[in-house]
Amino acid sequence: MPLTVAALYKFARFDDPACLRAPLLTLCRAQGVCGTLLLAGEGINGTIAGSDGAIATVIAHIRALPGCADLDVKYSTAATPPFGRMKVRLKREIVTLGVAGVDAARDAGHYIAPADWNDFIADPDTILIDTRNGYEVEIGSFDGAINPATRSFSEFPAWWQANRAAFDGKRIAMFCTGGIRCEKSTAFLRGEGVADVFHLKGGILAYLEQISADQSRWHGECFVFDERVSVGHGLVAGDWSVSGDNLLQQDIET
Repeated sequence: MPLTVAALYKFARFDDPACLRAPLLTLCRAQGVCGTLLLAGEGINGTIAGSDGAIATVIAHIRALPGCADLDVKYSTAATPPFGRMKVRLKREIVTLGVAGVDAARDAGHYIAPADWNDFIADPDTILIDTRNGYEVEIGSFDGAINPATRSFSEFPAWWQANRAAFDGKRIAMFCTGGIRCEKSTAFLRGEGVADVFHLKGGILAYLEQISADQSRWHGECFVFDERVSVGHGLVAGDWSVSGDNLLQQDIET
C-alpha cells in the first residue's frame, strides 16, 4: 500500500521544547513512522511518512501540543519509503532566518487562498517574490516571480536589505513550499515597516493540490525535502532525482 506523507508546521509558543522531544520520538518509532521533526521555542516543523493510521496517531499527538490544535498539514503519498529513519531535533528556530525578535505566530502577513492566488498575482501592482533557495527555484516557480538566488533562507534578510528600495510603495506577495518560510519572511518584512505584504496560504503544495494544471500559473515542479525530490500538480511524484551533493540531507526548508 502507498505510504502517507505528511508535511507539517505550526508556529506556536513552546516554553520547554526539550520536554516534548522524547514522547514524540517514542510515539513515532512505535508507530513505524519515519522522517524528521524540528522542535523549537517557536513551534514545530517537519515531514513524516508511514501508514494512514500511524500518521493519524502522530498528527493527533502533535495537535494536542500547546497552540497546535489548528496544525497545518499537507498530505501526499509515496510508493516507497521516502525516509530511512525517524529524527526529532531541537533547534533554535524551526526554519532558520537568523533575525532576533521575528514572531511569525503574531506578525505574519495576510493570507491569500490558492483559489484567489492567480488573480492576486496577475495585478501589475503586485511584486511576486519566491522565498525559496536557488536550487528549488530552478526546477519550478510562478510566472514573473523574483528569484533572490539565496543558498539558504538565512540569506533572505540580507537580500531584502540590499534590494528593498526597489519595492518601496509596492504590494508584495511571497510564496514557498508549504507556507512556513512565507509566514516568517512576511513577519520579518512587517518588522521592517512593510505593511502591504501577503503570502500564499499553504504554499506551493496547497496550490498544486487545489489548482488544476490547465488553470495554473505554475511552471515546472516543486522541490520537496524527501526522497521524491519533486512533485507536480495533484502532488504526484515528479521526474527529478538526486545526483551529486545530496540536498536531502539538509534541514527541512532551510
